[in-house]
Amino acid sequence: MLEMFKWQYISGTMAKKQPRQLEWSKKLEVEFLEAYDANSEALFRHCVIRVRDREAAKDIVQEAFSRTWLYLSEGKKVDHMRAFLYRVANNLIVDGSRKKKSASLDAMMEADGFEPVDESVKDFADTPASREAMHMLNGLDEIYRTAISMRYVDEMSPREIAVKLGVSENVVSVRIHRGIERLSKLMNRKVLQT
Repeated sequence: MLEMFKWQYISGTMAKKQPRQLEWSKKLEVEFLEAYDANSEALFRHCVIRVRDREAAKDIVQEAFSRTWLYLSEGKKVDHMRAFLYRVANNLIVDGSRKKKSASLDAMMEADGFEPVDESVKDFADTPASREAMHMLNGLDEIYRTAISMRYVDEMSPREIAVKLGVSENVVSVRIHRGIERLSKLMNRKVLQT
């Protein structure tokens, strides 16, 4: 990495600069290389701890020093080089974590059972899980089956269901709640049997 900075320095416009600028540039290079020698290992350890990946940490440290060199070569001043380097590295770590990490859909489905939702499906009964739930719903008592199907299939509010059935809104909510509990027990039994 040190060779990269020397190459950037040599390949720059150093030959075209005036003697005063050349002296300033050499002083800047010496200060920068001293900062590299003094801080590179500690900065690398810091990055390894933060990102938990040696290769990513090497890349972050290299990028931090590259950006710092560019900043200094633009004639800007840094009062506390170590603090500046750590700030640049931390910003790079945060930027890296904000970027979306692509993941294979197959890997997600295998690892944690992720199932993509087809948002083009508008009908509740068109999804496999809902078809299974509807089949299991037939195992419930009529009062629970009616309340659940009116609520989730017909998308009626508890108040609308209460008016249709001629009972209070509270009775409808209780039937829905108890019906869902019993449906859940039926589904869990099925899972244990398979």
